[in-house]
Formats: sequence, C-alpha cells, structure tokens
Amino acid sequence: MAAMASQPVSLLGVPLDLGAGLRGVDMGPSALRRAGLAERIRALGRDVEDAGNQICPVAESLDGEGDPRARYLDAVVPVLEELACRVRCFRDRGRFPIVLGGDHSIALGTVSGMAGEGRADRLGLLWVDAHADANTPETSPSGNLHGMPLAALLGHGPDALTRIGGFTPGAARVAPARVALIGVRSVESGEVRLLGELGVRIYTMEEVDLRGIAVVAREALARVGEGTDGFHLSFDMDALDPAAAPGTGTPEPAGLTVREAHTLMERVAATGGLRSLEIAEVNPIRDVRNQTAELAAALVASALGKRILGFPAPSSDV
Repeated sequence: MAAMASQPVSLLGVPLDLGAGLRGVDMGPSALRRAGLAERIRALGRDVEDAGNQICPVAESLDGEGDPRARYLDAVVPVLEELACRVRCFRDRGRFPIVLGGDHSIALGTVSGMAGEGRADRLGLLWVDAHADANTPETSPSGNLHGMPLAALLGHGPDALTRIGGFTPGAARVAPARVALIGVRSVESGEVRLLGELGVRIYTMEEVDLRGIAVVAREALARVGEGTDGFHLSFDMDALDPAAAPGTGTPEPAGLTVREAHTLMERVAATGGLRSLEIAEVNPIRDVRNQTAELAAALVASALGKRILGFPAPSSDV
C-alpha cells in the first residue's frame, strides 16, 4: 500500500443524531471544527477543503420514529445514501475523505462510498469503539441504528441498510477477514454470535490491557491491510475512557487511555494504508470545555502522521 501523506483532504460534516439514543451528537461537526481540525491537518502539509455539512433531518420535523426495532430508519437511509455518494465523489477525485459525525450510523454511508464495487476484499476496516455496533433489528435491545452499521456493512440487516451505496441487498462492503475491532467492552449476545460466525477479529479492552496496545495495533493493522488497497478507520470517541472523553452519548468505563489512542493512531499512520476515516459520537452537550472534540482532532492529526518532535515512526515491529 503506497503512502498517502500528501493526498488532499476533504472534510464533510454529517450532523445526524437520529441513530443515537441521546440527543447532541448533531453538534459534533461544529465542535470538531472549533477544535481546529482543519488547521491541524494543514499544519501537516495537506491541502484541506471543507465541504460543509450535509443536511440531516431532526426528530422534531418527523412524524414519529417508525419501527421501534429500527428507529428512524426511513429518515436515516436517504442521509446515508447521499453520504455514500459524496464520499465516492471525494474518492474518485483523489481526495482523502474525513467525515465528522454525528452518530455512528454514518459509518455505513462512509464505508459504502469507499468500498470497491463488486469486491469486498479491496477495503480493510479498522473499527475503534467501545461497542461492536453489529446488531440487527432482531437483536438490538434499543432499536437505535448507531448500533447496527457494522452488521449492515457485513451484509446483515434490513435491505434498506445493506443496499446503501448501490450495493445488492445483503452484499458485504468489506470481507470479515479484513475487519478488526479495537477497544470493545460492551457487546450484546447477538453481536457476539454474528461476528463469531463471520470470523471478525475483536480486540477487547481486556486483551489490550493484557497484551498492550502496540501488539494489538500491529496484529489488527496487518489484518486490515493484508491484500487490500488500503483501509478505512471508523473511530467512535466512546472507545476512550470517559475520564479522557466525557463528551459521548454512550460512555463505557475502562476504555483506551489518551496515550494508547495516540499510539494506535501513530501506528495507523505508519502503515501508509489509511484511505479514509470518520470520527463519530462527539456530543458537546456532555462534554467539558470541548475536551472530547479537542482530543478527537488531535487523534485525527496523529492518524495522518503528526508525531512528537517530528521524528520518524519507529519500526512496526516495536
């Protein structure tokens, strides 16, 4: 995979909160911009265009939430379809898409836009999250769509979700063997069963604690990069410990530390294989002095190559 250190960047905000259980993540894109995300990327020598925010409906404008097993499905699907189209346009123009969420259902649109049509093995997927997000309407305890995008990306769930981006209903965007999850510590039984059957690799926080983030990162990045044209990074800020990132909708204790998260992002950058990313679930309503958005912006910079004192990255074998 060739390094993409100079590839121009396109930012797109998707202020969607219909997929979440709590309001507030619709303000995430603004908080990330306020944290100086574009300026941090430009400081790395990248050209940055800000494409603004995609228009997203709000709950107050809708006539109810629809099926309680898949809340606001009819309203969310057009947003994800447009997102997939816009990300594909960035990709085809040779730009590096960075999507600013919004709840984590946006990952279904972003990855659908980046995935190669007809070949699920061309794009790897690194999913950093406290949750597996691999429910379907039949297994979800809440019916919130931000708990379903990974299942849909793997071809499981309602046709309305699995066909987003012009794919055949039930088609996988990414091959399970090229998917890795890091930071998981809250998962439902249906998700365990589905991901286990598919062979998706899950690195729980227990494994991170026991083996160390450097080892986990090396294994996970080898998995998502092997035989692919590169990989997408989907980063939910609740992957971090709430002490470091209080501004999320579904915080879970005992998450990644700030240093572990930066180490992981620095390892991502060192591969040269990152092709796109999104930051999801920044909730300013629950934040303290915008610290979660500030941390998110810093992590994006690390994923794009920012390093302490500008020294080159150490060997991936370290």
